[in-house]
Amino acid sequence: MDVIKNSSQRGPQLEALSNEHSEELLLVWKIQRGLKKNINPERIQSYILWYWKYHIQPHFLQEEKIVITYLSAHHEPALRLLKEHKQIRDLIREIEKTPDTKLFTKLADFLDEHILFEEQEFFTFLEQVLSRDQLDIIALHLHENPLPESEWADEFWLTAK
Repeated sequence: MDVIKNSSQRGPQLEALSNEHSEELLLVWKIQRGLKKNINPERIQSYILWYWKYHIQPHFLQEEKIVITYLSAHHEPALRLLKEHKQIRDLIREIEKTPDTKLFTKLADFLDEHILFEEQEFFTFLEQVLSRDQLDIIALHLHENPLPESEWADEFWLTAK
């Protein structure tokens, strides 16, 4: 979570996305914790798929439909972002088919790396190449298109039930 704390020098326009990254890092921790506790893989699978539907997928759409539209299709950080989003989508499709703990670990590790990339490289790149006005417009669109609200009841990472 130090990755997010170190982004405090960042302007406020990308704060909403950074806050979502903090929540995604909690997902990574919860997956890892559930695996360490030998929680039934179906419970972890259900949580991952729910989190994908209500948090990660809408977050990806914010980045792809709002943020990335201000960049050229040839910018390397934008290309990497899209490539990694596709890899995560592919992993989710595999997880939908089977509650495989190796896939859970792969997803957690990849999300952790992806968030690190976005916080330390992609957002820094955005702030270097986009104008303040463009960043303000992005912030406005993010505010107007927040993630859906949804609660998850099975806190498998706390108890083995």
